[in-house]
Amino acid sequence: MISHINRPRAMNSNDDKVYPFHLQSAAVRGHIVHLESSWQEILAHADYSPQVSALLGESLVASVLFAGALKFEGRLSIQLRNAGPLKLLFAECTHDGAVRGIARCDEDATERPINLSTPQTQLVITIENQQTDHRYQGLVAVESATLAGAFEAYFERSEQLPSRIILAVREGRCAGIMVQKIAQTDAADDHDAWNRVGHLLATLSNAELLDLPVDALLLRLFHEEGVVLHEGRPLRFSCSCSRARVLGMLRTLGHEEAFAGLDAQGKLRVTCEFCNRDYVLDEVDLASQFADVPEAPGPSTTQ
Repeated sequence: MISHINRPRAMNSNDDKVYPFHLQSAAVRGHIVHLESSWQEILAHADYSPQVSALLGESLVASVLFAGALKFEGRLSIQLRNAGPLKLLFAECTHDGAVRGIARCDEDATERPINLSTPQTQLVITIENQQTDHRYQGLVAVESATLAGAFEAYFERSEQLPSRIILAVREGRCAGIMVQKIAQTDAADDHDAWNRVGHLLATLSNAELLDLPVDALLLRLFHEEGVVLHEGRPLRFSCSCSRARVLGMLRTLGHEEAFAGLDAQGKLRVTCEFCNRDYVLDEVDLASQFADVPEAPGPSTTQ
């Protein structure tokens, strides 16, 4: 089959975008992601070690790749928990391309290696539908030394969807590509086509994934597979924190704990861990959140 590629416009490998594509002769669909300015914004809010930064970048790219399949208003998040000194890693992408991420580590995270495949490690993928308030959560068994391997196993076992994923991170830039086998009705060599695509993808280097323009990269890999590249969707860093969300969080903590945070001046300062935005609240703000909550009865006494 003569290869072709649909170029909606000139494409730059530095764009913060996710590009859908499909391979007509192989019954394969895919997404490719480049993050630069949004990734740098996330890194500017914390000082991570190289190994933590790499895992956060890979998770962020993966969240974008997976969210590309969302057909509703919502968000997809990835959480990695208890991977040695890495206590929590969180990466999220919404249906409209807003990304954010954070990691929490022990103080000695730079000295201890992070081993993904330990019995304590948990990898969780959560999908939230904002239109229906439905929430789906899947637990990923981490039996691979890499996040890409763990995600491939998740799609194979939970979704029965053969997938190949490559994730790459370099200082100031991260990228990823995912291809997935789709149902096919008229091609007798479907198995051979999927294997062929996997072999071709295995030739891709991290440097090529990070640096090559999207159209050039896909043509280099799949020039005989009938590549159709669709318009890219912009990505951006965005935090969903707000004063109302902070007050709601304090309400869930309870009256006693919320008021215990007030300083000598009667102020409570809360900093968002995602974007470093500060919220300063006072006793009046807190009192408004608990105005409809009855006070706990005091101890009873007898005469």
